[in-house]
Amino acid sequence: MPEYVTIEVHNEFARRIDDESHRVSKRLDLLEDSVRQITELVASVKVLATQMESMATEQRKMGDRLDAIEEKPAKRWDTVISGIISGVIGILIGLMSAGIIK
Repeated sequence: MPEYVTIEVHNEFARRIDDESHRVSKRLDLLEDSVRQITELVASVKVLATQMESMATEQRKMGDRLDAIEEKPAKRWDTVISGIISGVIGILIGLMSAGIIK
């Protein structure tokens, strides 16, 4: 013979099931919110990574330009020194040709 529960026991069981359902629903809502925030964060990180890659490329270009700018005075100085040495050698050869220096 089956055992039956009283209406009070049934109502208490139904109330507890409803309470548990509300708790689970609330936890799911919080979880969905967390997932949404994580998704937004991932999208932001992707944008940030793209921007950083662009900045790194621009910094490389700027470094190349800076290197070229820094090399210019050194090249000029080398040219000046080369000119001075050539001039001194030319004068010495000229003086030796003229017989002033033997």
